[in-house]
Amino acid sequence: MKIHFLQTGLRYLWIAGLVLVLDQVTKYLAVSYLTFGEPLAVMPHFNLTLVYNYGAAFSFLADMGGWQRWFFVVLALVVGVVLLVWLSKLKAKPTLEVIGLQLILAGAIGNLIDRLLFGKVTDFLDFYYGSWHYATFNIADMGITLGAVMLVYYEFFLRPKASTESKK
Repeated sequence: MKIHFLQTGLRYLWIAGLVLVLDQVTKYLAVSYLTFGEPLAVMPHFNLTLVYNYGAAFSFLADMGGWQRWFFVVLALVVGVVLLVWLSKLKAKPTLEVIGLQLILAGAIGNLIDRLLFGKVTDFLDFYYGSWHYATFNIADMGITLGAVMLVYYEFFLRPKASTESKK
């Protein structure tokens, strides 16, 4: 049985595409207009600060000598393939599951592009309170985080409800 692309969750790849373009454009602008390590105040508790991450979230494995770049490249490629297969098995409905997967896919690809082209990920969104700063991040990281939250919410609160209703 052949399933058409538009009948699956792949129909919404345009969401991943939009987030990916937004991620890459904002990273380009950050590199072009910000000075490395110098905060640009935008509003209270928020700066634009150009930094580079050679590791993963919160600079995990950043100082490991370079092998981590290729580890995260392979990981992103595997995750990307898994997400595409997962999306191909879902119905073409804009559920939190489908949208969450699209956001995670966009984030994985956005940071993958940075690692492949530059060997590091460009971060620039810097939230702080007093002297405490949250880890600086980017749009791709936001996509991964928001997508993961959406998936968890869907799995714990919406999927059980949907399967219960279908038994009635």
